[in-house]
Amino acid sequence: MKFFIDTANLDQIREAQALGILDGVTTNPSLMAKEGITGEANILKHYVDICNIVEGDVSAEVISTDFDGMVKEGEALAALHPQIVVKIPMIADGVKACKYFSDKGIKTNVTLIFSAGQALLAAKAGATYMSPFIGRLDDISTDGLGLIADIRMIYDNYGFDTQILAASVRHTMHIMDCAKIGADVMTGPLSAIKGLLKHPLTDIGLAKFLADYKKGN
Repeated sequence: MKFFIDTANLDQIREAQALGILDGVTTNPSLMAKEGITGEANILKHYVDICNIVEGDVSAEVISTDFDGMVKEGEALAALHPQIVVKIPMIADGVKACKYFSDKGIKTNVTLIFSAGQALLAAKAGATYMSPFIGRLDDISTDGLGLIADIRMIYDNYGFDTQILAASVRHTMHIMDCAKIGADVMTGPLSAIKGLLKHPLTDIGLAKFLADYKKGN
């Protein structure tokens, strides 16, 4: 399972990279704005800055909602750095753009997926990644993890290469549940990733080891 961090904060990305478990980054205009990154030139530079920290794929989102606009933006984003993955919304023109980029050998991440049918279309269009938003589904009392399971079954049935990128991951148990179901990738906050480190018995055991060592010295 690949671990992506969902942020535009360079310090958090560096911390995740330093752990040695980071496979990539996803971000979006809202996360950019949260870090005070505004204006096209600053946003594009920030994408490159992120690519220079991590070794894996970095999703960069288009703003256009029409095919021609997505193609123009996506090609410009892909030209920024070899690690850039063009992030496209799940709408009709987004599916068309996904197919266009797929044929050109440009990696894509189809985002805002909330149904298995949408996931099937993304795979048919040749998406590299497909992002179901499990946390947002949970917010409206819908089973986000159940959606991941349905998509996994469909993709396995037909041998689709599109990777299931579980997005809108909110906490550590989301990560574990997605791993059990078979999501290829998860993207979430650094806090959720670091939560995997924690267990009270680890803390108790380490404290005892250190105490015993001090007794012998």
